[in-house]
Parts: sequence; C-alpha cells; structure tokens
Amino acid sequence: MSDEPHLLTEERDGILIATLNRPDKLNALSGETMELFEQALIRFRDDPALRVLLVRATGRFFCSGADLKGSSDRPRPQTATEIRENHRIGLHGMHRIYDEMEHIEKPIVCAIHSTCVGGGLELALSCDFRLASENAEFSFPEGLFGVLPASNGVSRLTRLCGPHWARWLIMGNKKADAQKALIMGLVHDVTPDDGFEEASLDFCRHLTKSDPEQMGAAKIAIELAADLGREQGRHVERMANSALMLNPAYRKRIDDYIAKLGNKKS
Repeated sequence: MSDEPHLLTEERDGILIATLNRPDKLNALSGETMELFEQALIRFRDDPALRVLLVRATGRFFCSGADLKGSSDRPRPQTATEIRENHRIGLHGMHRIYDEMEHIEKPIVCAIHSTCVGGGLELALSCDFRLASENAEFSFPEGLFGVLPASNGVSRLTRLCGPHWARWLIMGNKKADAQKALIMGLVHDVTPDDGFEEASLDFCRHLTKSDPEQMGAAKIAIELAADLGREQGRHVERMANSALMLNPAYRKRIDDYIAKLGNKKS
C-alpha cells in the first residue's frame, strides 16, 4: 500500500493543479482524498493569484468512484431519513464540496484521461469544464446495485445533458466513450491521448487570461439563466453588465480596442 498522499497539488502559471493520487486503488475517493481536495479548493478560492483549478489523476483510471471499502467500518444507515442525511452531510463531505465547487466564482477544469465512474463522474460534473482524452469512458454503476447516483449524479447530469441522456447513463446503465460523451454534451472537448496533459494545461492557461470579474459574473449568470425564462435571463445579463461595464479595466480595454480600430482605418 502506498504511503503517498491521496491528492497532490502544485501551482503553475496561476493554475492550481489537484491530482488524484491513488493509482493502486484506481483513485477511489477516500476520506483523505476528499479532505485534501477540500483544503485545495479553499486555497484556490481564497488566493487571488490562483486563477484556474485543474483536476486530474494519475494511473490507469481517472476515478473508480467512492471508496466503498474505506467506509465499510462505519455503521450502515438503518432508516430512509438516515440515508438522506448521510447523502447530505456524510460521504466524506461530497455534497458540501461539490456545492462549493459550483459556487466558487473561478473556473474549474477536469481533465479525464480514462475511466471515470460513480462519485468520480459526480466530481467531474461539478467542474465548469470537462476535457477528455480519446480513451476516456464514463458510467454510473449505481444502477447495478439498484440505487441512484445521489451526489449530484442525477441532478447535475440532467441539467447538463438533459433527461434524454440522463436516461441513457442512469436508467439504461450504459457507458459512454469520449465521442459519445462529446455528443451528449457531457464533455467540452476530446483530445488525443498523446499530448492530452499539455493540452489541458494550455486550456487552463487560456482561461487565466480572462478578466476575473467577468469570469465570476459569467459563472453566476449562466447558472441563473439555466433556471430562468428568457426575459428574466436578460435581466440577469443586464444586471451583471451594469457592474462589469463600470470596471476601469473594461473601460481601458474598450478604449484601446476602439483606438486600434481607428488606427487600422487610417
């Protein structure tokens, strides 16, 4: 058994890289993994120098899901109420952590290089961007045991991909390879296995060039617009821009852009 930490972190070019590091356990999400991940998440949230969080993994699996063996020594919930509460506040804090990922006003990128299932897929669903290598594969095996993925597996997947594809993965118990996941809208891009790590970093570097105020406002506005009608969504757009367009950085950029256009015409 490896004595290495279950999660490794490093900073590079304004990017905090969090790497799942239990290759011998197929990167199953242990209590230690989630504790270290939450620490990294808070560090990312609170440090203005960190612009993007990249989540990736070592080994032949991205993540095999929650560490069921690691939690087998805990008392099993005996009532429906206990099960619901365990989902909400137990499971190594997954609900709390995944909610925080969605609320942080900075981009979080997940680079999935191989098999990503169960709780690992729920982790990926909580990120803003999902990049996949050609050999990536996704599934929710919970249906094999007669239950549902309940740490945003149903809710977030349906929100992102719609009920059509949620049925495919959850009711149908079907797997999705990288190309299928791209069609579903589960991932944003698929990259050849060779060079995937560098391509993921390049995308994160691209995100670091964005204005942080615009990035935070966009993250909130997109989430709100997904829940609102068209008219209310437009109100969100106007409200967000009423603050962004008073930003001195915006005024300088737009003035520079207009001046550049004028120089080209002359």
